Amino acid sequence: MRFTLRIWRQPGPRAAGRLETYEVDGVTGDMSFLEMLDLLNERLTAEGAEPVAFDHDCREGICGACGVMINGAAHGPNRATTTCQLHMREFDPRRPITVEPWRARPFPVLRDLVVDRSALDRIIESGGYVTAPTGSAPDANALPVPRADAEAAFTAAACIGCGACVAACPNGSAALFTAAKVTHLGLLPQGQAERPTRARRMVAAQDALGFGGCSQTGECTAACPKEIPLTTIARLNRDTLYPHR
Repeated sequence: MRFTLRIWRQPGPRAAGRLETYEVDGVTGDMSFLEMLDLLNERLTAEGAEPVAFDHDCREGICGACGVMINGAAHGPNRATTTCQLHMREFDPRRPITVEPWRARPFPVLRDLVVDRSALDRIIESGGYVTAPTGSAPDANALPVPRADAEAAFTAAACIGCGACVAACPNGSAALFTAAKVTHLGLLPQGQAERPTRARRMVAAQDALGFGGCSQTGECTAACPKEIPLTTIARLNRDTLYPHR
């Protein structure tokens, strides 16, 4: 198959960016989206042109590094699918594909499709941790946790920190990311020591970093490749306002 790509090219953080058009031949339906970009970059390198810069690492939907906007959707058209898990059989070769970086003020573009997502790390540093000594890994069932709490904690812990929720949100809010970290720690016994202060510190950090406020539009959950539910934001709000309950 032959695809037409419109890709955002930006040589540096302070440089002006633009969409450039490329034709990519030899694409198969079983190729992932990143493998298709690899094919393009091999051709550009052979021609002596600058390859397209994009983030990637595990290519297994775990690390959260690969996120880009594909035809205006974070990670592309499929739900619960990261960019690296998206296959080219999902696209019509007769229609061009537009590829852009995350668009959010706290995620400045470094080069082409690569953005600086370290703001998410700053949120974690403000309170997304457990400082209480917990020893080595306990035996199964050594610490009783209600099943509903355990399942909710596991669901929230699936967050890979890709930033799709921020990119998809019309307000550029990091509420779903922050809520996932607050939820998976706050539901477990080991996370109770910091629970009264965790949510407030993390919300204060995200506000200071320039993320927008949450208006419950739900775009974050629709874009989340791990399908973190909107109910985690309700828990974040509760722990922020009523941390001792």
